Amino acid sequence: MKKIAMLIVALTATVFGADAETAVRVANADVTIAAASIIAAVIGVGIAALGGAIGMGNTAAATIAGTARNPGLGGKLMTTMFIAMALIEAQVIYAMVLGFIALFANPFLG
Repeated sequence: MKKIAMLIVALTATVFGADAETAVRVANADVTIAAASIIAAVIGVGIAALGGAIGMGNTAAATIAGTARNPGLGGKLMTTMFIAMALIEAQVIYAMVLGFIALFANPFLG
């Protein structure tokens, strides 16, 4: 038990004994995390938008092909296409929300 108490006292002394260099290092780490957050948000939303555009294109192409094969089912296919596009777009919006969280409410920045 004495060893644990001495370890806690030693670690507490090192925490309270931080000098100005440590404060500068922490500030530089915050700038690095902020820059990395911006890059990650831009890349993440870009990839999500690209994936969403590809998915929507495939959905529209399949709907057009299905309507060309059987024009009587055009209305049902169109309804299904709009539901699928809404679900695809929801994924892109989720990525955008996560990007905003990384930019404006980053939990890693002090």
